[in-house]
Amino acid sequence: MKQGRSIEGLPPRTLRMRFLEWRNRVIGSDRFQRFAARNPLLRPVARQRASAVFDLVAGFTYSQVLLGMVESGILARLGTGPAAVDELSRIAGLPETGTKRLLRAAQAIGIAQEGKAGWWVLGRHGAVLHGNGGAIAMIRHHRLLYADLADPLALLADERRSDTQLANFWKYGAAKHGDPRSAAIAADYSELMADSQKAVAAEVLETFSFHRCTSLLDVGGGNGTFLRAVSEAHPHLRLGLFDLPDVVPLARAQVSESASHSALQFHEGDFLADPIPQGYELVSLVRILHDHDDEPARQLLENIRRALAPGARLLIAEPMAETSGAEGMGDAYFGMYLWAMGSGRPRSAREIRGMLEEVGFSATRQLRTSQPLITSVVVATA
Repeated sequence: MKQGRSIEGLPPRTLRMRFLEWRNRVIGSDRFQRFAARNPLLRPVARQRASAVFDLVAGFTYSQVLLGMVESGILARLGTGPAAVDELSRIAGLPETGTKRLLRAAQAIGIAQEGKAGWWVLGRHGAVLHGNGGAIAMIRHHRLLYADLADPLALLADERRSDTQLANFWKYGAAKHGDPRSAAIAADYSELMADSQKAVAAEVLETFSFHRCTSLLDVGGGNGTFLRAVSEAHPHLRLGLFDLPDVVPLARAQVSESASHSALQFHEGDFLADPIPQGYELVSLVRILHDHDDEPARQLLENIRRALAPGARLLIAEPMAETSGAEGMGDAYFGMYLWAMGSGRPRSAREIRGMLEEVGFSATRQLRTSQPLITSVVVATA
């Protein structure tokens, strides 16, 4: 049989497949694992790999410890300085034994640290998390994701996924205009997006040059967090925001608090059904495309392409699959998150560029960001 060919029910016998089979036989062998653990040169690698595997097994417990630190108020209190166990117990509403158990668990994963017997401070990871509103908002929000993932096989067996915790949360877009439930969910949605959007905006501003742009329309712009960040860095830009009728008033309320953003224009509509506002040199999709399945995502890109004059550009910013150094964020985290949400999937930059070319964009390129875990950027020219 020629190399690369396969028969029904058997894997293709390519060199890559043969290598992967050999690798798995070797590293999965008890004999090799014992040898690596005893060998001075291989021992550090063996321990690192063993620790990484254990982290996969214990990951949910780590996440719940982090949630406990956030929701108890302990993380916020330690952010103001050292605290004794009895004070932290009162803040958390827990007995001291339970508080100590939580603190020691948090210390083991770098969230807290005992500086002196009975006195606690933030750990190295806790110091990074404290004050990061977007991260804290996502940690609280993960209650919904964890509930949906309680039985992952049952979740994956349901193609419709219409009654998950996450699907119900994100249904604001399907609710009818004027429905009080839609407005309430839209407010919760936009608050979560705003909290986590600041880091994305910072990455985009660092990566993409707005100096030669004169105007920007943010499609699906929520309460305007991204546009406000762009405006502060580039006040010369004429800015526009396009989103659903229940969302735009939230952006208006935010902008009214700051005279510096008074030039922002608002456009109400559904970006899948209504024409995209014209007259903008640059259009942005910030964490929007991956929320949609392939057909509506392609429809959105077609709508934007029709609205752009020749030479105008589209900027897409979102976490992307197959990104070096951020592989877990793509297909693992967002793959499962978007499945539970009931819509969308993570796409690689290559896939996105292919979709852009299919709908008529003449040139596409990926821009490297310093924190691909937060976002990647693809730019296309009409």
